[in-house]
Formats: sequence, C-alpha cells, structure tokens
Amino acid sequence: MREQLGESQAMALCDALGREPSTSVRLNPWKPAPLKWEGRQIAWSEYGFSLAERPQFTLDTDFHAGLYYVQEASSQFAGYIVESVMGGKEACRGMRVLDVCAAPGGKSTHYAALVGPEGLVVANEINHARADVLADNARKWGLGNIVVSCNDSSRLSALEQMFDVVAVDAPCSGEGMFRKSEDASEQWSEANVALCAERQWEILQNVFQTLAPGGVLIYSTCTFNRREDEDVVERLCESFGDELMAAPPVRIDESWGVVKAQVGVFQTFRFFPHKVNGEGMFMAVACKGGERRQTRLPKAKRKVISAVDKRDEAELRRWLKDGEDKAFFVAGKMLYAARKEHYPLIDYLSSTLSIIYSGVAMGQIFKGVLKPDGALAFYIDLSREALPCVEVTEDVALQFLRRADISVEGFTEGLNLVVCRGQALGFVKRIGARMNNLYPQSLRILKREN
Repeated sequence: MREQLGESQAMALCDALGREPSTSVRLNPWKPAPLKWEGRQIAWSEYGFSLAERPQFTLDTDFHAGLYYVQEASSQFAGYIVESVMGGKEACRGMRVLDVCAAPGGKSTHYAALVGPEGLVVANEINHARADVLADNARKWGLGNIVVSCNDSSRLSALEQMFDVVAVDAPCSGEGMFRKSEDASEQWSEANVALCAERQWEILQNVFQTLAPGGVLIYSTCTFNRREDEDVVERLCESFGDELMAAPPVRIDESWGVVKAQVGVFQTFRFFPHKVNGEGMFMAVACKGGERRQTRLPKAKRKVISAVDKRDEAELRRWLKDGEDKAFFVAGKMLYAARKEHYPLIDYLSSTLSIIYSGVAMGQIFKGVLKPDGALAFYIDLSREALPCVEVTEDVALQFLRRADISVEGFTEGLNLVVCRGQALGFVKRIGARMNNLYPQSLRILKREN
C-alpha cells in the first residue's frame, strides 16, 4: 500500500483509519421527504447526505417506511457513474440493471431509484441469508422494480445481452472497511487477497455476456490493493479488449478528493478515507462496443409463475392506484403485482434462476378478499382508498414495529393501514377488542430504547 500511495499519503491514510467513520444516508426520491437531521449533501449524490452525528435509525419510523437508505458516501458514487455515462436522469429511466453481489441492497435500491418504476433491477446475491436481507430492503424501498435472485454467478450467464448496466460489487479483502469493521482487519491475509482476485475474475467472466452492446460495465471493490483492483481491470482489458470501449467521461471535481485514473479503456476511481468523507473504495467503468438492439426473450424452460384468474385480479386491482397497468401473478402461495411490461422478463427469470422476490408481494386471497402482505404497505402505488388509514403516534408506531400489542382505539373493525407522520408502515386487523399485528416477522424491531 505504501508503494501505491507514497510515504506521506500512507501515513495520512493510517491516521484516517484511526478515526470514527462518517454516517451517510440516501433519500428515496419516490417517497419525497426532507432530511430530518443536520447534514451536508454528498457532492456526487443528489439525494445523499453525510450526517453530523449518527442517529438511532432502528428507532426511526421513517427508516422502516423506506424513506431513506443508510448508505456509505463512497458507495453512492456508483449511481453517479451510471447517471453520468448514460447522459442524465431522464436517460436512465426504464433501463435494465444487473447488480451482482448485491446484498444488503444499497446500490440496488440506488439503481432502482435511478431507473424508476418503469425500469427493472435484477439484484443477485449468492448467500441465501444475505439475499433475504436484500429482499427485505427491496420491499421497504417500495418501487416494485427489483427482482431478487439467489444464484451462483455462473447461472447468470444465461441472461445473454439483457442488461443496459451490469454492476459487479465484488467480494473482496475489505481493506476499505477496516475502520468500520474489526472483522475485516482480523480476516485479512495475503492468501485471502489472492482468493478474492480469482473469485472477482470468475464473476466478471460469468456476467460479461449479460451486458447488451452499448451497455455500461461497473466494477467495484471496497479494498485498496492493486491485485483486486487495477490488476483485475487489466485482465478484463486483455480478455475482452475487442468488445470494450471507453465510456463517456465521468466528471470529477478536484475538491471531492476522488482519485481518478485510466486503466486501458476503463476510467478508475479511488476513494481514500483521508481524502474523502467516506470509506475506502475502488470503482471502474467502461462500455461494451456495438449498437443497442432489441433482444427477444428465449422461451421459458419451465413454468414457475402463472397469471391469476380474473376474479382474483379484480380484487388485487382495487388495492392499487394504477391497477390497469399491472400484471398479477402467483408464485407458490403468494400473489404478486408487477408492471405489465416487466412480466415477460420476470416470467423468464423465474424459469431460469432461483428468484426469491419480484415486483411487489400483495398477499393471499381468502373467500375473495385479500389478506395483504406487509410489502404492499410500502409500495408507492398502494391505494389508500382500499382500506381505512389510521395515523398513530411515534410511540404506538414503534410498538407496532416491534409486533407488540397495540390498543384498538381509533381503528376500524377489520383491516387497517398503520400510518405515522403520513408514511405507511404496515397492516393490522381489528377483531372486536383484539388487534392482530400483521407486521412482517423478518422486519420487526428487536432493539429496545436506551
């Protein structure tokens, strides 16, 4: 590391690693709300802010409503790269993005916000427990445009030329996370660096063909060493040189402290904690040569999802603002909704990959009436005319989020939507003097107040 930085820079970095890490959030532009804490905007992120102090996010109802994501500042630069290379926000709308090694979901939700509800993000995570966390964050984000898959990267290669953007946030030795995680420093070794470099290369080889001609390839790690960063990029240039071309320049202001360089056709960006108000990270971007063209989906190999019948469709449609624009389907026992233009791809992906979540989970129908899934409460297209909405205090909201008992006072008999400061949190069902708390078990608050 000293050879890469020089003696004075290395000492400055060591000093920075000894200080407390900063805390940053990124607001959800599809659930507009002002920043509620003291903070300053991150230079490269329109909706990103570095906070003066770290709040108790777990006890903030807006966090649980999906109004923001706690995402490290350096990590938010990936969204800036996509927006810059594609030519602005409007050009990003409707794109397809493959986010590889996606858990817990910071970049996936960022891409989802960029492409908008009409775009689609396929977020893949090989570890099932981490994929479950990713799915929960996709639910709370509430756009209904994230497909969460749990597969080895080798299975993704079947999705040939389907994506406008392929982003690989590769597993790495984690040197950039040393000051945030004791585990990162304790687990570091030269052998692990070598292992990570080979794994990174394997993933890139597997997913490169999923990128459409003219599409954008982003490679990132949270480590400093060249072997996992520039060396991997050089290997990409050597192996796929004929198919790669330079991306449009990504503008960097000197005051940002981001170190920009060039490796072959790739623009590279290094983030050092002594230069930026963020953690250590490396990113690289290039484009795939050729003209974009419409590709036809291959025929599904097996049928995993199916359309719901007309009677159930009518019940589901009444729960949504734009029900006529949605396709409704069933997977297992759960009913889902997605934009009609997304359904063919979701159908194909479900037949090809192990999909654990897609669109928005709506729930199950019993005797013609929907019992809503908790994810539906977070969805931006939920119609609040479908059921009574009850505004509750912060204290009551936190009790609800803990799946604790709450008073029936103020709630109508039957299903109700729990709302705090105008933001939907979930559903309850009043049965006389008793209340059934329907908040998802996987999302409940375990932490108690200090």
